[in-house]
Amino acid sequence: MKKGKLIILSAPSGSGKTTLVHHLLKQNDLNLSFSISATSREARGSEKDGEDYYFMNEVNFDKAVSNDDFIEWEEVYKGNKYGTLRSEVERIWAKGGNVIFDIDVVGGLNIKKQFPKEALAIFVKPPSLEVMEQRLRARKTDTEEKIQERVAKSSREMDYACSFDAILINDNLDIAKGDVINMVNDFLK
Repeated sequence: MKKGKLIILSAPSGSGKTTLVHHLLKQNDLNLSFSISATSREARGSEKDGEDYYFMNEVNFDKAVSNDDFIEWEEVYKGNKYGTLRSEVERIWAKGGNVIFDIDVVGGLNIKKQFPKEALAIFVKPPSLEVMEQRLRARKTDTEEKIQERVAKSSREMDYACSFDAILINDNLDIAKGDVINMVNDFLK
């Protein structure tokens, strides 16, 4: 199987990485396919199994860990495990595509470590923690406790930015969209 490239977008919650991933996926010339992560948490809102995440109960998730089915995995928040299934990357590569990840900071670095030449790791940085918190509140998907947990985690995650191949500050979405396309185009050449 011919290996494609791996495009990793990682960021603290509320940085805009998911918006940028969706924008990149619309660029057909990049030949990107989304890597669907597995999680042990329950679906939220309109999330669909096999589309947004592969939802697994904790027993099945732990069994997949034991079977070495994950390229990377971690307990991102207490009781909520997330991971990248090896079969997901192989599925995309078998179709001749490049893989794009919307993944937390530690998971992104773990993938980059395993695929140093094949992967471009981009850290999407909010203009400030205050702006990031405002974005989280505007989503209206989390409790106050969950927002505070995400903000605390985000301040720690910012320390990892220098470990990525590139840092993209998302203070103007239109500019960030253009910048991320240029970064990915340059890497795929």
